Amino acid sequence: MSGHSKWHNIQKTKGAADAKKAKVFTKYAREMAIAIREGGGADPNSNSKLAAVISRAKSDNVPNDNIKRTLQKYQSGAAAENYEYNTYEGYGPGGVAVIAECLTDNRNRTVADVRHYFDKYGAGLGASGCVSWSFDKKGVLVIDNEEGELDEETVMMQALDAGASDFDASGDIFEITTEPDDFEAVKAALQEQGLVFVEAQVEMVPQNYIKLTNEDDIKNMTKMLEMLEGNDDVQDVWHNWEQE
Repeated sequence: MSGHSKWHNIQKTKGAADAKKAKVFTKYAREMAIAIREGGGADPNSNSKLAAVISRAKSDNVPNDNIKRTLQKYQSGAAAENYEYNTYEGYGPGGVAVIAECLTDNRNRTVADVRHYFDKYGAGLGASGCVSWSFDKKGVLVIDNEEGELDEETVMMQALDAGASDFDASGDIFEITTEPDDFEAVKAALQEQGLVFVEAQVEMVPQNYIKLTNEDDIKNMTKMLEMLEGNDDVQDVWHNWEQE
């Protein structure tokens, strides 16, 4: 779950897809732990926060078996881990803006890891807000129309009628944008009409993009993203690198 709204920048290899799924499972397992701790128990029938997380997990195609195992873990008496959210911002090679959103049970470990990645492969961590001002928080829904089964104008009207703020078609990819507060309602309305999304989440969308031409910069930026995305504490990575 990383990058930005330019869907063609996200690798579609089998390995990348599997890694992405694993990160989704980890993310929701941790969010469930927070909901159980804050909402008062591991029963979604009496814990509305937990029920909401489970609903979002299912919409992101987290298998029921994964959800059930997590619930059984806490229902059997295990204490919910003390996870907390932290966001780190800084610059990659060539001035690329990078935001790493984390969910961790050990802030010192996480900040040390993230700082290491920024220092080794980028231009270092910055203060809070140093790059986030150049991003807009938006709901983003991506449809892959590679088979050509969907009519562009029809999908656009469906999206706008559902409350989306924008629609963009780039080749076989349809990208629907919403305001953050409208995201869940728009997503649900379009799913009811049979639309399926390859990406659906609230993202930090860059206001502008940076192209890297230096081979060392490209290599280091790629490695930096790999390290961030491979860290279990890092939930999402947003950047404004315009990849070819």
